[in-house]
Amino acid sequence: MSSELKFLAYDLGASSGRSVVGLLNDGKLRLEEVNRFHNGPVGVGDSLYWDVLRLFDEMKQGLRLAVQNYGKDIAGVGMDTWGVDFGLLGPNDVLMGNPHNYRDSRTDGMIEVAEAIVPRAEMYAQTGIQFMQFNTIFQLLALSKTDPWMLETARSMLLMPDLFNFWFTGAKVNEFSNATTTQMFNPQTCDWARPLLGKLGIPTHILCDIVQPGTVIGNLLPSLADETGAGRIPFVAPATHDTGSAVAAVPATGQNHIYISSGTWSLMGIESDKPIVNEKALELNFTNEGGVCNTFRFLKNIVGLWIIQECRRVWALEGKDYSFGQMADMAANARPYRSIIDTDDALFLKPGNMPARIAEYCIATNQPVPENDGEIIRTALDGLALKYRSVRDGLEDLTGRTFDTIHIIGGGTQNRLLCQLTADVTGLQVIAGPVEATAIGNILMQAIGLGHVGSLSDAREIVRNSFEVVTYDPRPDSRIDAAYEKLTSLIG
Repeated sequence: MSSELKFLAYDLGASSGRSVVGLLNDGKLRLEEVNRFHNGPVGVGDSLYWDVLRLFDEMKQGLRLAVQNYGKDIAGVGMDTWGVDFGLLGPNDVLMGNPHNYRDSRTDGMIEVAEAIVPRAEMYAQTGIQFMQFNTIFQLLALSKTDPWMLETARSMLLMPDLFNFWFTGAKVNEFSNATTTQMFNPQTCDWARPLLGKLGIPTHILCDIVQPGTVIGNLLPSLADETGAGRIPFVAPATHDTGSAVAAVPATGQNHIYISSGTWSLMGIESDKPIVNEKALELNFTNEGGVCNTFRFLKNIVGLWIIQECRRVWALEGKDYSFGQMADMAANARPYRSIIDTDDALFLKPGNMPARIAEYCIATNQPVPENDGEIIRTALDGLALKYRSVRDGLEDLTGRTFDTIHIIGGGTQNRLLCQLTADVTGLQVIAGPVEATAIGNILMQAIGLGHVGSLSDAREIVRNSFEVVTYDPRPDSRIDAAYEKLTSLIG
């Protein structure tokens, strides 16, 4: 690569979004953020929604600024967001209502409703996806009960990145990595799980064609090119699921590693050439999500730094405006492994007073209640690290392999205490970084799709050449095994 290539990545998470320009030259990549904007659930009555029109407007502003700052010769644009949520398009491609946020309560009890129609084992055999009540299949099932007219009227279902891509290009497709998060995709047939959807009464005519990561899906619409000052830039589907893009940027060599994409959620698993769908995987509730370059991400969704983020929000309302750095320092000085929580307990799923919920959990499980804010944070971080060990054990059991390294990528790499606890509790070396893995993977998959980078291994070499990582070696602690046994008893 003798001349610099410019790419624009839209990277939207559950709490914020940003537009990032990637500058690729001579085998090295550097990132420059163009704009950043808030994201989060908007409550109306008893429902939670996404403010999708504002998000789209923020992305248009990001494109406008990218053109102003870097010129019109942008090679490509790629979009990644969180999974499972969607918009329905009706006649004339009009958006039918505001897309719901996955933490909305409308899916309460929907897993049980589905199981009464199709046994859990059959659903897993057809999809290979772990059971979480906010999966798209359960959102649509809830919609069929509350507002069946919407499904009867809808013409298309577009997951969040697909919806934004449609508004930018006019192309209606469902990208592979995000489509798999729905629990409506069959990884064995590589098509929608139509027999399953038929049994649940979910219409299949709303599903669009599935495209692979690296596919050029269309060019920027002329009206938006005029509005933003851009050219007819090609839009490339990276892994549009943010974790899929992040995993593409894991700076690993070989196959003997586990990854954790660490942020609001922790996505922990391995890359596999084929889905792993069997009774044991079902029992342990592992999932097979689409990856890049003909891979699957065999992983488990873990409630990640969400608990910490909610604690911070609640304390800010009380006038205690802690930074994340301050919170990590407070946790480092608190007593470790005093009380153990299962971070994936349903009590911690939805927004609310998380410090009070941690106390409630400790009382219900006959454990000491954290006595101050530092102990609350430490309880959450200890629980999360212990959960990582549980998932590591599951991965080794399911694959018959042992692993020597955990690569942590994403924003959670900045929590040095959690990275060290992960090494201590799992007994594995932890390599943390890059922080911006999602945007990096997004950009490099664009480069692969447009023919500027040859392969996934070439992309990962670029990552290793471009970004620093931090290594954490495990430290012995005699308290860890007892704490892990406690967690195991709590999980049951």
